[in-house]
Amino acid sequence: MKTAIYPGTFDPITFGHIDVIKKSLNIFDRVIIATTDNIYKNYHFSIEERLKLINNSLFKDLKLNKNRIKVIAFDELTIDLCKKFKSQTIVRGLRAVSDFEYEFQLAGMNKKLNTKIETMFLMSDVENQIISSKFVKEIANLGGNIDRFVTKSTVKVLKGKS
Repeated sequence: MKTAIYPGTFDPITFGHIDVIKKSLNIFDRVIIATTDNIYKNYHFSIEERLKLINNSLFKDLKLNKNRIKVIAFDELTIDLCKKFKSQTIVRGLRAVSDFEYEFQLAGMNKKLNTKIETMFLMSDVENQIISSKFVKEIANLGGNIDRFVTKSTVKVLKGKS
């Protein structure tokens, strides 16, 4: 069984993230969606809230296959997570050229830490490439319509938190 790890903050999960998850499921038997609390970021949602948002978006709203997706929190190196789940692939989403430099450096560091781990970059479809969690939160805070960017359960939670 081929397993991929898709790490990220998912604060909140968007249709761009979901697009990458769906594409990963076309390539891998199982995808581990791993969210973390990076000490260098300010989060809108706690780790518990993000886990709930991810689960509700994927399984309640979109009815994706629970047998092929596992949603977890982690606080270790992604390469250690790969070892734990016997995965040799980290999936990362790219939206724009501006994402590439950071992602390229991250992939290189992971490769230096474990030469058996590969990073696969996937792009979301064109209509989802401009979506960022940061912009979704900002639009929600200003009372804008975010229905085209996140699932129904996430819309509800974001509107309640704004």
